[in-house]
Order: sequence, then C-alpha cells, then structure tokens
Amino acid sequence: MPAGRVPFFKSAIIIAGFTVGACVSGDDHQVAVHAVEAARVGALESAEARIRADVEYLADDAMEGREAGTRGYDAAAEYVAERMAGLGLAPGNQGRWFQEVRLRTASSTPDASHMSVTNPNGETLALKFLDEFKIYPSIEKEAVSFTAPAVFVGYGVYAPEIGHNDFEGLDIDGKVVVRFAGAPASFDSESRAHYGSSATKAKYFAENGAVAVIGIYTKAHEKRVPWNRLMRNPVAQSTTWVRPDGVADVSGSGLGAYVAVHPDVTEKLFEGAPRSYSDVRAEEAGGASVPNGFDLPVTISARGANTFADVLSDNVVGVIEGADPLLKNEAIVITAHLDHVGIDEKDHNGDGDVINNGAMDNALGVAMLLETARRFREAPRPSRTVVFLALTAEEKGLLGADKFAQFPTIGDKEIVANVNLDMPLMLHSFTDIVAFGGERSSLGPLAEEALAAIGVTVSPDPMPEQGIFTRSDHYRFVEQGVPSIFLWPGFANGGEAVITDFLSTHYHNPSDDLSLPIRWDDAARFADVNYTIAREIADRPERPTWNEGDFFGNLFAGDAAAD
Repeated sequence: MPAGRVPFFKSAIIIAGFTVGACVSGDDHQVAVHAVEAARVGALESAEARIRADVEYLADDAMEGREAGTRGYDAAAEYVAERMAGLGLAPGNQGRWFQEVRLRTASSTPDASHMSVTNPNGETLALKFLDEFKIYPSIEKEAVSFTAPAVFVGYGVYAPEIGHNDFEGLDIDGKVVVRFAGAPASFDSESRAHYGSSATKAKYFAENGAVAVIGIYTKAHEKRVPWNRLMRNPVAQSTTWVRPDGVADVSGSGLGAYVAVHPDVTEKLFEGAPRSYSDVRAEEAGGASVPNGFDLPVTISARGANTFADVLSDNVVGVIEGADPLLKNEAIVITAHLDHVGIDEKDHNGDGDVINNGAMDNALGVAMLLETARRFREAPRPSRTVVFLALTAEEKGLLGADKFAQFPTIGDKEIVANVNLDMPLMLHSFTDIVAFGGERSSLGPLAEEALAAIGVTVSPDPMPEQGIFTRSDHYRFVEQGVPSIFLWPGFANGGEAVITDFLSTHYHNPSDDLSLPIRWDDAARFADVNYTIAREIADRPERPTWNEGDFFGNLFAGDAAAD
C-alpha cells in the first residue's frame, strides 16, 4: 500500500462465492479483495465479459465515486494495479505501480461568501449565495476581498496568431473581467478549444492586471451546464497539483477569484452599459459576429475565504518494453482517467442516490485500457515501448496527466504519441468515430486507415463549442509537444440522440451508473479499434509528427513540429 493511501474497509465482500472480510483486516484485507477480483476478471474468456466485469467493479457504490484523494479512488487504483500485474505488465515507476501526485485543494467557506453589485446610481444589490452567485477564491489565497470596476470582454480571447483580440481598446488592469465561456464559432474546433479554455484566459487576465473573473452564461453553455448542477455542492473547491519543488501549479497566478453568476441576475452587471446582457447574449447565440467588449458602469464587491488541504493520489503505470533495439527508447502512452467526481452533498434528483459512480466516465475507458493491454500481451512485443496509464484527478483539471507529462516515470524514453480513452459512450452501435486532434498530425491518416479496414468512418467534431480537445488528459501531452489522438463514437446511426441525452441528463450525475443500456459488444469493438490504432503507432518505423504549419504543433513543439 503506497504512502499516503487512505485505508478502505468493507466488513464483508462476496466474490466468486467466497467471503473475504472479518478474518482479514486493514491494508491486507483491501489488497486481498482487489487481488481476488482482479484474478477472477482476468480469467474471463471474452473481451465483452472482461470489460463489463471491470466496469461493474470500478463503478460499484463501494468505490464512492472514485474522487481523487479519497479511499474510493485508492481502492480503484489498487484494483487496476492488480489487473495490470495479472496481465503481465511491468510496473512503470522504478519497480512500483504508482506515481504519487500531491493534490492541493482550496475549499471555500460558504459563510464567508459575499457579493454585491453597485449600479451607476450608487444603489447596491446584495446577491444571494448559491441562488445567484458562487465564488471560487484563488487557490493561492486563504482569503480574498475586492471592490473594483468591471469590464465586459466578450469571450475574453487573445489570439494574435489568428488575428483575434477581444481586448482591443479595453483596459482590464485593476478591473473585474466579465466574460462568456468558450471562443468564437469561426475558430476551428481545436483552436476554439484552446483559446476558449479557462486556463488560457486566466493566464492572459492575470498577466494584464485583472482583479478577478466573472463567468456569464451563453445560451448554449446554460443548456449544457444548468445552474442547479453547478450549485450542487455549497462548498466551491479548486484543486491543483504540487510540483516537486513544493510550489502549487497555478494558471492565472495573481487573480483573486472566479465567480459564477446566475443568468437571471447577470443583467444587473450590465445596468447603464451601452448594451444589455440580453443584447450581447443574443448576438453571441446568432454566431454571425463576436460581441465587442465595453466598460460596465458598475462596481463589483466580493469576498471569500479558503481552507487548504493536501492529499496524495496516484497514477497507475504499467509498461511493455519495446522489442526493437532502437525504437524501444520511444514510448507511446495509452491513457484513461480513473477518477470521477465522488459523492454529492445533496440529493438533487430526489431519488436517494448521491454516489456518482462514473460508469461511462470513466470506468469504461479504464476497462478498455486494460483490454488494450491484454491484446498487446497476447501479441508479439511491439517495436516501441507502450505505457498503460490510469490517471488521477482528470476531473479536477487534468492534474494527474499534467504531472506525468511533465515528469514521466519511464526514465530516458521519449514519449512520441498519446492515445486517450475518456468516456466512450457505448449507447449505440457506432458506425463512425470522431478523432479529436487527428487532423493535426500523422496520427489522423493512420487512424483513418485502421478504421476503414473495419468499415468505420471518421467524422468531424460535432460539438466544437464544447472544447473537448482541451478537456481531457491527452491535452497535457499536447502541451508538451506530443502528437495525441482522442477517439469518441460519432453521431451517425442514432449516436447524436443518445450522446446528447447522456450529456444533458447523466454526465457528472449519479445516474451515470450500470443501469444505463451499455452496449458491451460495441465496447469490445471500440477497444479493438483503439488497440489497432495503438499497435500501428507502436510498430511503424516512422515516429508520429505534427503536420507542417499546424497551430498546436507550432505552439507547443516549435521547430520540431514537422521534423
């Protein structure tokens, strides 16, 4: 049991007809339970059965939603390590299965959360906590308090590389920045995802002297993330990881807080302004142009407080050493995040279920990761080294991936590609695949070839406004200059209806559980697709390359992008 783990106790567990419990205690009990179940699942004869059994174990209520840093996550990590060992992988961190990630969480104090808006006439409106606002104080600060003028900056995107600047003629120094989520629809999907990310924006805001950020709803964003979901827990939490030098990794260092405001009261922020919130929101929804920014003649006052806690949570790392004397020094990394969002503080659905089991997100992806590893072990050794990585804290900001991408545990081996498995929604018989990032590098044509051989087509991103390219673990490898690809089932053959329903109804909700009509046969087929692509990357003599002139290749890999 690695240092920092939280013991996970169950009084008795029935596995394969045997009771494991009262006669075994503490850590030995935990390890014995996971070892027995991992061995049972590994012995199942079909991919479909193995994937289903892995998901059933990882998405069980006993895992308590697998939130990073909790006993439920640690139990899941122990199980995955046992499964990797049973598959014959080698431990991927100097003889150990785990890479420790120190997470630092700032938890807001609800009683200390206050916000008011003073209009041009000097009238002050105090907003109601949770009903009308929620404040996320900076993870750098124990307490924050500010009173400052406000400025609306449209999306808040500064993208000189593609000729876009939402800040032209505006001064944000010493002000509260009010911005929409996302980026202009005219951007291609990946650029839109990068420039629309909160982290990219926060860095620019901080560098230019902003005091705090208020996020306001577009029509599309309000539909995707309803207010009641955002307000599910009164305590606002922000989490980052702590670097080896003890410094917390923060994007937008210096900003005091991020504040979310209910759309019904956002109009108050625009009182006396050249245009109303309704005007700019309607313009944004129309998509024909990007709303220009302007100063808001209101003053925003807010304060909040944090308490801090550090916990340890582990990435799980297994490796197959490459067979080629030269290519074995290059590694491809296959990733799937193991964590989910834990337990809700309130029963918002009114059905008594508060455990976010995360069957689709991402127990299914981890099960496919393990099945992909099995396929590799059953075949001749690949030319390149292949790393199988179950990641922590994806839900908290891709933190486990960030730690591994910056501090890989595989010695001098160079990471040349990443294949990511995250929330593969197996709710219809897929006939097409969306290959996020594929058009950016040589991985796209490779994937198309592999998919064509089994009669599956590649479709463009059907939801560019959601910025998926920056929202999963592969992006942390992209930021290190590594060509990466992330596959999802497409919208054809009924996919659009079931995927849209899942995202609006079950995503980050206790109903993402085993009661969903998961198509286990298609899950096995999807795992085979990922294996086929990963195997081709591992064996091709040519290493993956960014396309010449590609935006992300130039941004993160520089001169090496087209080598």
